Amino acid sequence: MLSNSVIAGGLAAGYLAVVMLQLNPQYPIDPGALTPIALMMGAAYGANLTVIFYALIVLRQILAVEVLSPGWVSVRLLSWLLTMAAAGGATVMWLNLRGFGPELDVETTRRMAAGAIVVSAAAGVFLMIALAHLRRRGGRSSATILVLTAVLSVVMPTVLRGPARAAPLPARVPAPVVSAVTPAPVSGRVVMLMLDGASLDVISPAVAEGRLPNLGRIFDGGAVVHLATLRPTQAETVWSAVATGRGPMQNGVRSSASYRVLGVTPVISLLPDYCFAQALVRLGFLWEEPHSADDLGARPLWRILSDQGVSVGVIGWPLTQPAAPVHGFLVSEAFHRMDGPALDLDGPSAVWPPSMLESARASLASVPEPDPVALVSVMGGPPAGDYDMGSDPEPVIADRVHATMLDVFDAASPRFLAVRFPGVDAVGHYFLRYATPSAFGDVSDEERRRYGRVLEQYYGFLDAQVGRFLQGLGDDDVLLVVSSFGMEPLSVGKRLLERMVGNAAISGTHERAPDGFVLAYGAPVQPGRPGRASVVDIAPTILYFFGLPVGRDMEGFARTELFRAAFTAERPVTYIPSYGR
Repeated sequence: MLSNSVIAGGLAAGYLAVVMLQLNPQYPIDPGALTPIALMMGAAYGANLTVIFYALIVLRQILAVEVLSPGWVSVRLLSWLLTMAAAGGATVMWLNLRGFGPELDVETTRRMAAGAIVVSAAAGVFLMIALAHLRRRGGRSSATILVLTAVLSVVMPTVLRGPARAAPLPARVPAPVVSAVTPAPVSGRVVMLMLDGASLDVISPAVAEGRLPNLGRIFDGGAVVHLATLRPTQAETVWSAVATGRGPMQNGVRSSASYRVLGVTPVISLLPDYCFAQALVRLGFLWEEPHSADDLGARPLWRILSDQGVSVGVIGWPLTQPAAPVHGFLVSEAFHRMDGPALDLDGPSAVWPPSMLESARASLASVPEPDPVALVSVMGGPPAGDYDMGSDPEPVIADRVHATMLDVFDAASPRFLAVRFPGVDAVGHYFLRYATPSAFGDVSDEERRRYGRVLEQYYGFLDAQVGRFLQGLGDDDVLLVVSSFGMEPLSVGKRLLERMVGNAAISGTHERAPDGFVLAYGAPVQPGRPGRASVVDIAPTILYFFGLPVGRDMEGFARTELFRAAFTAERPVTYIPSYGR
């Protein structure tokens, strides 16, 4: 019983290793690189799956009328176990292909689908062998077919994945010199408020009841657009796509970090979904390497605009540490986490230009009104990070710091200003169940009384930030409120699972990539409800507003329907081959 369970568990771990290789086409296939992955999967998954298979056999022995007496390698028993292993492996492959498919390149998608077909076919062969031996032991021919199918079901998907393929990143070219093509150059500004995890499902009812007046003003006189996001729904991945107009495979940022098996193997850039792969990091099998600005493989929006003479101001955009020189100012996403000694040591790397460091430092001691930290202190303090990735342990602190920086840097008045507020994502994870108790059914009246308005109050803080820019909006200016992904209630099964792993307070999730949104307001904006857009459309649309061409290698499109006909009539969309990186 144990030996058969070990074989089945090992094969199932092999399928998960194949999924890892399929999602990371840049990973080399050679003994030196494959051995650590095989050992990791065997130790992390193979051992656990062996226990599960063994428990199933014991349960069968207890419940069955006829007790099995299997050999060390039993065709009759293994065929059933391998059917479950292959069916599970194929299911994980298809689910990852469906989930990550829009972000994969065509070649990777095709090869991954071919591998999934092979494993699905293997499951069918195993099932036929199992059915053929319901009441009799297997013979030599059946054993041969079983072994060959098991070996080929791992080898063929690996071969079909092919040798390591470099990511299709843009070439490193000098900044192209382009000129605005509009007869009348645009004099307006773009102000972009960046929200993580904000949802129209929460905002729309509050707007309808008049509780978010500034957002309501945009609903009444601006454009409201649903925004398709990417998987994994992690800030680094999604906001990098927003910044570059290119998907993860093309901009080089495929997840919140890079990973190495015990820190020694080549880089793994994307972990499989639907198989608890993040546990490999928590258990120490994978060493996590956070991304930096150097990992962004395509020129981001703030550099494109700076290169073309458009002044920019960026606060808290992911992957801006170390802060690069720009025509304007830039505060990295790491700045709010720095204390006194860290600021003395690394502060200059987090702010550009360095002369603004002291002004930025002063914002750490200021408290805005309303104070986001105070709004969520009812549970003893602000939520500690986004539990999905844990890349920012203090997102609510970030909102406090970024809000005060808007006052400190207001005099700079850049033509493109982007400021990020990541805190609403963490607040939504913890307080969604109290804001929408009907979706959960287990919220007591006391909990509803104490915590029911926390999420709404936090949206009120964001509404106040929207209001401050609505008041100062010029005749030619545009305000964009962008949520990179939404938030939805955690399913019952996931809630039970989170309780088992110690996250009992979690109630909101964006695991299934719910839509974000774009709210656009200003004199050039056409009020209405345009069709669904994508996160990769943001950069081309902003370039279009400033009269700059769109890179043909950008996957997004300039959404001209956001603007009035009087604005677009004399402003055609133009293109250049690439802005490079």
